[in-house]
Amino acid sequence: MTAELVRGQNHTLPQTRLEIRVSAGTPVVAGATLGDEDGTVHGTEWVAHPGSPQLPGLEVSGQAAAEHRLAVDLDALPASVHRVTVLLALPTGVGGPVRFGAVASPFVAVTGLEGSEIATFTLTGLDTESAVTALELYRRQGAWKVRAVGQGYAGGLAAMLADQGLAQAAELAHSIQDAVARAMARSVAPPPPRTPDSDRVGHGTGPVPPSDGRRHPVAPPTATQPPEPLAEPITPPSAATTGGPINYAHPRRQASAPPPPPPAGPGHAARPVAGDATGWSMEERLYNQIWGMFEDLARTTAAYRSAVDFAESRMDQELDRSLSDPRNRIGGAGDRAREQARAKRDELTARAREVLDRDLAQLAAESAVVEPALPAAYAGWDNPVWHAYRVPMETPMALRIGDLHLPESPDLRIPLLVRLPLERGIWVDSGRTASEAAALMDTAQLRRLAMENAVAHAARLLAVYPADEFSVHVIDPAGSAAGALAPLVESGALAGPPAAGAGGVASVLAQLTRRVDLVQMAIRAGAADSLPPDLDTGEQLLIVNDFPHGFDDRAVTQLRYLADEGPSVGVHLLMVADREDAGAYGPVLDPLWRSLLRITPVADDHLADPWVGHAWTYEPLGMPPGSRVLEQVLARVAAARHPRRP
Repeated sequence: MTAELVRGQNHTLPQTRLEIRVSAGTPVVAGATLGDEDGTVHGTEWVAHPGSPQLPGLEVSGQAAAEHRLAVDLDALPASVHRVTVLLALPTGVGGPVRFGAVASPFVAVTGLEGSEIATFTLTGLDTESAVTALELYRRQGAWKVRAVGQGYAGGLAAMLADQGLAQAAELAHSIQDAVARAMARSVAPPPPRTPDSDRVGHGTGPVPPSDGRRHPVAPPTATQPPEPLAEPITPPSAATTGGPINYAHPRRQASAPPPPPPAGPGHAARPVAGDATGWSMEERLYNQIWGMFEDLARTTAAYRSAVDFAESRMDQELDRSLSDPRNRIGGAGDRAREQARAKRDELTARAREVLDRDLAQLAAESAVVEPALPAAYAGWDNPVWHAYRVPMETPMALRIGDLHLPESPDLRIPLLVRLPLERGIWVDSGRTASEAAALMDTAQLRRLAMENAVAHAARLLAVYPADEFSVHVIDPAGSAAGALAPLVESGALAGPPAAGAGGVASVLAQLTRRVDLVQMAIRAGAADSLPPDLDTGEQLLIVNDFPHGFDDRAVTQLRYLADEGPSVGVHLLMVADREDAGAYGPVLDPLWRSLLRITPVADDHLADPWVGHAWTYEPLGMPPGSRVLEQVLARVAAARHPRRP
């Protein structure tokens, strides 16, 4: 169970290899200091920061970003280190906010390497501070604990480092900010004002869900929040002007790895590059690139909408001024004033649309190169990579569950990725009130489509995990989903036949509840080796059809327990339900719905990004007409799970 800490509270760490995830909503510098028993930092070599991101047992991000992942191996720290202090600071000289009171409260989570949260802390109550000590990992009597600190410093990094006893605090703080400025770290603040000939994103500082940023955020974009982005430096965009060649190099992604594309010849645009975002593996680069495309589309659309609103507002003001003059109320003066105001509005709107179209063309060209290069986990069902599918040896970092697009660019689709292992369950809304498109469909047809959608998601999850590391269970109380479940059943990819009736529901829920209880107890006791040999410790997915039909009060309580506690120990929910059908339970099920990521079997614009609040249209992944790719993939999954004996 995750410990939600408040300032000053501590919590025992059950393991020594950890990740510390930071979500700030605006670019921040993340670092860490190593201290002795008194918390004293003895030199600059005891500080991990963007200019020197690695120390024994510790690695931090190399630039400022809205999301960070710090790696900590407490066993690898020098014996003289008794305290690891995680610090956050606002970068200076980049046009962003200068105090934490002007931005959303940063959120920090200590997790295991598998992603399960151990402790979280939201840094509230900050005002004029530009640097803050977020957490302390400290050693007491041979055991490590985490303490929520939240101590802010109006004097910034220099004051914070000096408070920890560092003699060269001012010099180090200056060098850290210089390193951040040189990296020109990505920002996630609202889009800056734009001029008609500005670059595609702008130069100022500028979250899925859709706000829930993490992710991701959203994770790349996640459904109720964008996915949390991996930190990556940026390079200044080139000044492409209207009518000139388009530079397809991503304006906020470093081009040193992989190498930049060859220069374009005269009159020719530079070629887009798949995986141009900075990262370690190609998968991570593509993940970052998808996130960057999502951010670019959000920003450029926000700039366009802002320009249109400004043009409308300016026209209204000019009309008001004109009509307030009595001389313009007679003759043709008033008509001329109205025509001039409308002409100016149309001119400003046309210029804004011209910039938007240029940006959309750039993104479309990038998407056309990225899509064919995606691995199976990120690819749509129509991607040829699925025809060459082989059961993977490693789990990918994310999974595509749909596409996102905006009304200004309905043909430009951005993959919606969720991080793996799943951090929350998924709810496929089968209600007719889910969207306008759903309201036009027959109830039975919509429920069948929702279940087919759930089966496709389950198949993708089975396909991207190594053999025997992911299992799927199904609860279908009335047996109404037999047709939709046929691909899973006939392939043999299910862990067992779909559970039907009250007895089947109770049996599956009891089995998964027992697994959650045992694994949680083993983790708390540090006794993973004591788990029963018959317990499947791989990731588990429970598909629940037509909830809450067939569920009594005990079953509902167990399902809520699995939704709350299951993800941290590898048990996940995929529910197909109409929320109105659960109305008889009253508000008791509200926490269940809020804990799940809601998607729809038909297109719906229920997702919003946390930067500017765009209503993104979610589009489920569709199967190519007449394709049997789903059955082929499931057959290979089942063959890997149950190989033939010689």
